[in-house]
Amino acid sequence: MERRVNARPRLIVIGGDAAGMSAASQARRLRDSAELEILALERGPHTSYSACGIPYLVGKTVSSPEALISRDPATFRRDFEIDVRTGTEVEGIDLDRRTVTARPAGGRAVEESFDQLMIATGAVPVRPGLPGMDAPGVFGVQTLSDGIAVREFVDSRRPRTAVVVGGGYIGLEMAEAFVQRGMEVRLIEAATEPMTTLDPDMGRLVRDALTGMGVRVHLSEPVTGVETAPGGGAVRAVATEEASYPADIVVLGLGVRPGSDLARAAGIEIGPTGGIAVDARMRTSAEGVWAAGDCVQSLHRVSHAPVSIALGTHANKQGRVAGTNIGGGYARFGGVLGTAISKVCDLEVARTGLNEAEARRAGFEFETATLESTTRAGYFPGAAAMTLKMLAERRSRRLLGAQIVGWENAGKRIDVLATALWNSMSVEDVAAMDLGYAPPFSPVWDPVLITARKLAEQM
Repeated sequence: MERRVNARPRLIVIGGDAAGMSAASQARRLRDSAELEILALERGPHTSYSACGIPYLVGKTVSSPEALISRDPATFRRDFEIDVRTGTEVEGIDLDRRTVTARPAGGRAVEESFDQLMIATGAVPVRPGLPGMDAPGVFGVQTLSDGIAVREFVDSRRPRTAVVVGGGYIGLEMAEAFVQRGMEVRLIEAATEPMTTLDPDMGRLVRDALTGMGVRVHLSEPVTGVETAPGGGAVRAVATEEASYPADIVVLGLGVRPGSDLARAAGIEIGPTGGIAVDARMRTSAEGVWAAGDCVQSLHRVSHAPVSIALGTHANKQGRVAGTNIGGGYARFGGVLGTAISKVCDLEVARTGLNEAEARRAGFEFETATLESTTRAGYFPGAAAMTLKMLAERRSRRLLGAQIVGWENAGKRIDVLATALWNSMSVEDVAAMDLGYAPPFSPVWDPVLITARKLAEQM
């Protein structure tokens, strides 16, 4: 096996999307090419793209794959002097010899030496070993290449029936994409309500809205397999413990796990969540080895427990922190709240902090308050319904989490509550905040203020 030895200090980055290229770019800003050579190895064909935009590419809200790419490999080579090699799979890490083994597509393996190593291997989609899961017409949507494949399939095959397995964020967004493409859509979820990151009472609102949009929602139905045409042909149906549902296309949205296998095999410490254990500077247990993004575990700022939450917002921030430290600066990552927002057609769904089950597991005694309100002054045209739920700790009266389900202009209120959580504010603090008001934007008492006041009064 050929081994390539570097003359200058060298950083190797494994993974060419959010965390990896944020780290590489930031390290380059702090240290020029004479001081630090940077090699980025990416197994796919694309770098620095918005995975969150994939459902909108399928639904044709986004016109082309190129619109989702922030910087392509040529841009990194030209503007950042970062050697990006796509189509290259990293097969192993040798910490003693300070090398990685990389195999270009169709080529032989090469050993590349490093002085510092950045691991940004992302997350691995959950794909159960059930019959028919690898059949033509069954897709995951983890990468941009996956999204392109789904869109090309829909464009060329014109499927009439779609089944989405899994009722999380990606499942909801793919259901919306297929509705927009004119298909009959079913969503199958093993839990009692969709969106298990919400409490069941809030998830029920999502289910009702999906049904109102024409999506057929099947709950408490674990999938048992995919039925195909004779001889291992294309997908025909999705089977559950209850029934069999016709399908011309199937998308799996069953969640992800941290892509920590490479690190584990190298002897790097893995945390209890299955993610790579890192400190606040994104350092791993191995000297000179850093990690960031969906492959690592983070500290939750409310529960103070380790969590693995796959979000591009976290990945970009963590990558920048790692790159700053690699480049000789100093930065720390402050933890996560799991703030997320999504929409299905015009329904907006958002959450931050802990839900009831998470608060209970963390040992909190808490109260909840739920408010039904409107997104604008009730008399103003376009005022739409929204439901807001908050949780707070009984003794300290500190806000623990919040969830929002509502129509246009409801969801981004979650950022106010994420700010309150980040700063450990009490519900009285939240109720007293000076929020903006005008009839086109909110009632005179914003739902955030009223819910916080209601919760304070309950306690």
